Amino acid sequence: MNRLSRLRFPSFRLDRRTAAGLALAVAVFLGSWALLHLSVFSPNQLGDTPVYQDYGYAMRVREVPYRDFSVEYPPGALVAFLAPTFFTSNYSEEFGWLMAACGVASLLFVALARATRPAVAFVAVSPLLIGSLAFSRFDFYPTAFVVAAIAAFARDRHGLGWAALGAAFAIKLFAAALVPLALIWTLRRRGPSAAARGLAIWIAVVEAAFIPFLIASPHGLWKSVSGQLSRPLQIESLGASFLMTFGHPHVIATHGSLNLSGHGAIGASLAVLSLATMAALWISFARGPADPERFMRYSAACICAFVAFGKVLSPQFLIWLVPIVPLTRGRRGIAATALLAAALVDTEVWFPSRYYGYVYHQHLAWLVLVRDLLLVALLAVLSLPARGRLRTR
Repeated sequence: MNRLSRLRFPSFRLDRRTAAGLALAVAVFLGSWALLHLSVFSPNQLGDTPVYQDYGYAMRVREVPYRDFSVEYPPGALVAFLAPTFFTSNYSEEFGWLMAACGVASLLFVALARATRPAVAFVAVSPLLIGSLAFSRFDFYPTAFVVAAIAAFARDRHGLGWAALGAAFAIKLFAAALVPLALIWTLRRRGPSAAARGLAIWIAVVEAAFIPFLIASPHGLWKSVSGQLSRPLQIESLGASFLMTFGHPHVIATHGSLNLSGHGAIGASLAVLSLATMAALWISFARGPADPERFMRYSAACICAFVAFGKVLSPQFLIWLVPIVPLTRGRRGIAATALLAAALVDTEVWFPSRYYGYVYHQHLAWLVLVRDLLLVALLAVLSLPARGRLRTR
């Protein structure tokens, strides 16, 4: 192995000053989360918690997911749906604070990844930028595992990184975007044997989550996974927002979301573009130095490519980016975080209070398109070569 592969990420020392800063950041995050319950942040809330509650209480009466009732999400997500049923009868409130705990975990993992103070501060105030989505969707749960994986890999804790990445994938499939990147990282830093062990750990974690339900109901589990992969062009995706702005497409309700009828070619093109962009990022990363800052930037770029060019782009997908994008350092990181903040604020303008105006009357369709284009710009900032004003050092 070359000298670069033997490098270690600097150790994280929790001195009094660092501990005080983290405690303040956690307090700001929780305070921001509490403010979300004010009516100004959550008017006409459109939450998924009633669906999660149905899943949770069905499991409490010993119904088996995928066999006795359909579940839209992978098996790892079930823990988040079940846990709030063991507390008070106010499921939505308990679920919201469970997501707050996941958000705090994400914040701590960002700090462990040796993020800058502005990055930690951004994540601390991020609930105010996300809005009611923060406590009415379960996306902070898989995001915490993704950030844990990135922090572990960056600190050369490869076994922990692969385990966390496997858990993230078992919760929500978007984490697959980081698997090739992580494989290249471990191969470059630790060699083929470590890469093989890491991939085996990932497979073992994924199997532990999926196999019990595959045995109980192979058809039900396959229906859930294939349903996610076969979804049509969702109404907020890049292609759909363009059609909603400049055309008059027909909106239908399928696959648990609002989508555009027809336009399968556009959806397929976006899927190919997303995969091609991620493949280009994996290859580009493999051709450059294997240093932690570069690994974190490419991780953010891969997730952003998955979001920006996906044929489904629900508002909560932006939560995946909140703790990851600020890990990019320097001027590039400032520009990237500013673009993400703009996309979050844009989304809060029309979702949830004006969402049905967009769906049925195409009101503010241009604003949805602007949000999607901001994500494309974010991807460009994260992935372009480090030259001139976007230099990371």
